[in-house]
Amino acid sequence: MKHITTRRYGREKGEKTMAIVRWWDPTREMSSLQDRMDRIFGETFGPPMFQASPPAPGGWSPAVDIRETDQEIVLEVELPGVTREQVRVEVDDGILHLRGERKFEKEVKEENYHRVERSYGTFHRSFSLPDTVDPDKVAAELKDGVLQVRLGKREQAKPKQIQVAVN
Repeated sequence: MKHITTRRYGREKGEKTMAIVRWWDPTREMSSLQDRMDRIFGETFGPPMFQASPPAPGGWSPAVDIRETDQEIVLEVELPGVTREQVRVEVDDGILHLRGERKFEKEVKEENYHRVERSYGTFHRSFSLPDTVDPDKVAAELKDGVLQVRLGKREQAKPKQIQVAVN
């Protein structure tokens, strides 16, 4: 999409007009708007519960779903083509780090490829964890290309049901 502004230079007979074109990038505008909204909500409500770091330059960023139950927080990370040995999961000082690498297998000569859309190389995702997570209750399992990380909650973070006595 582009926005065109035309200005005329000179009105004499035979002089040409020149068009000045300014490109409008809607993705840049949306990114700027997202940054401003994040700042507003961050100042008002504090940082998001699961604030993620941006992907590393030259790397790729696997998609992550995060859900929560009364007992735990579960992250599901899409890692097709990645083996267990190629993934590291760490919890350090309230931050969950997911690191690894998906290697490009060169069984076929590169000149035979018409298109390569899948991302390869190293990845690193990190998430700030809420205080309710117990770092000693972390488990990870890789199955069918999905890494599932289970973060158990501390005892005091779990809701308690209190019986009401009737007099």
